[in-house]
Amino acid sequence: MPRNQAQSVMFPRRVASKLKPLPRCTRLFSSDLSHDLSRAILELNQEMESVFGEPPASSSSYDQVLSQESKFPSNDLTEKEHISGLSHVDSKGIAQMVDVSSKEITKRVAVASCKVILGQRVFDLVSSNQMAKGDVLSVAKIAGVCGAKQTSNLIPLCHNINLTNVCVDLILNPRDLSVEIRGEAASTGRTGVEMEALTAVTVAGLTVYDMCKAASKDILLTDVRLEHKSGGKSGEWTRKN
Repeated sequence: MPRNQAQSVMFPRRVASKLKPLPRCTRLFSSDLSHDLSRAILELNQEMESVFGEPPASSSSYDQVLSQESKFPSNDLTEKEHISGLSHVDSKGIAQMVDVSSKEITKRVAVASCKVILGQRVFDLVSSNQMAKGDVLSVAKIAGVCGAKQTSNLIPLCHNINLTNVCVDLILNPRDLSVEIRGEAASTGRTGVEMEALTAVTVAGLTVYDMCKAASKDILLTDVRLEHKSGGKSGEWTRKN
């Protein structure tokens, strides 16, 4: 039996009579993977218009989406953007440690600061060295130095550098009942020490909080910022305000 006759036997006449051919204006919609979203929506709108005689009512919202689509930045960074933009991501946007082997060896210095707002009661206890845990300022000073030396273990993409000096100072300020913390880190190498200085003052500030938290939970660690840096290709920088 020929193949076409065999196929016709599979459908009884009464069933075949109920099968209706697809309308002339209907076809299966498909989009190649290379087609973008805007082309796919355009094709769909054309299909709907051929059936109903006018674009679907929601096409205006699609148009708004498409008009906004071009405003979103691409995830792929060009080589130019990679060079002038973030140095801790590669051309594909993947995090990486920066290779500093080609950089010049110079003396690098960074100064950072922060403030811990204590409140009247805690300020009086710290200034009179009456806090139950002991000498708050001395312990925080040591903690800040230790923190600077552990920076590469805390911040994933920081280089493990040899620090030549770390200095942390804490001063009580009666005007706003705070402890002002200032930290300096120095090294001679191929990368800066900004993160070491910032980590030093942050850890010192957290230590002040830890030493005083039994007396108050309202203590505020604030204004962590870089004040000055020198050395390296970017040279010297100082905060203006």
